[in-house]
Amino acid sequence: MERVMGGVVPLVLGGLGLVLLYRLLQRLQQGATIQDTVVVITGASSGLGRECARVFHAAKARLVLCGRDRARLQDIVQELTAADSQRQMYTPCMVIFDLSDTAEMVAMAAKEILSCYGHVDVLINNAGISHRGNILETHISVQRDVMDTNYFGPIALTQALLPSMVRRRSGHVVVISSIQGKIAIPYRSAYAASKHATQAYFDCLRAEMERYNIQVTVVSPGYIRTNLSLNAVTWDGSKYGVLDKTTALGREPKDVAQEVLKAVRHRSKEVLLAGPLPTLAVYIRTLCPALFFKVMASRARKEQKSKDE
Repeated sequence: MERVMGGVVPLVLGGLGLVLLYRLLQRLQQGATIQDTVVVITGASSGLGRECARVFHAAKARLVLCGRDRARLQDIVQELTAADSQRQMYTPCMVIFDLSDTAEMVAMAAKEILSCYGHVDVLINNAGISHRGNILETHISVQRDVMDTNYFGPIALTQALLPSMVRRRSGHVVVISSIQGKIAIPYRSAYAASKHATQAYFDCLRAEMERYNIQVTVVSPGYIRTNLSLNAVTWDGSKYGVLDKTTALGREPKDVAQEVLKAVRHRSKEVLLAGPLPTLAVYIRTLCPALFFKVMASRARKEQKSKDE
């Protein structure tokens, strides 16, 4: 009997160990829970930001929606709460401010954000503008305006919220960059430059924040079917007002929003959401820059020719 029990006990313990290991692996695959987390989304009134609001709200996060247009933010809040009467969701908070404002104004907005729930679990830096125009004609003031919105605004908000994350030894900072943060496309100088700067800053942030258990994710999409090109600024600061064909054929914002949710759940460090050719271009730029430069020069000539005709 003792021999039998001596053989059974290790088998039972081994079986329990396998079950526990299996459950642990399942949890790791599922990633972090989003329910009840405080998620801040900038540029939440339209495009990808609006879809992120829908996706994270459906995951039962406590949302703080940020943007410049109070009426449009109220629209998305009403939309989200109207569908939730039976689901006991959180009513999103709104904070109205412009990322291109001074760092002091952005810091004040950060205090208002923190006053909503007392802390921030996830910051999604999504707001941004694009640019269309050749370098010879583009005013330096336009270059500065794009940098203020796409680079200085997000880092000012991030740095204003970081101390509270550091104190809690917890937090996740996400930035919606672009594949143009990795490769530069002609006639997008201000936009590409702002996204290159964004990539570098958040790469540094990731390394510095690791010891505080703060996650940093850079999401680099290709074209998304939003109004980004319509609202892009041209060489003199006026609106471009054209829906580019590449944008019209881009990814659906709701699909990209789901990828952002997945990145937060799995604490991904970097997510590249582009087709085969743009992804290949990223590697060519690194491994064979001379070829990449030739391709981009050819693209510039073709684009200029089409504008001249």
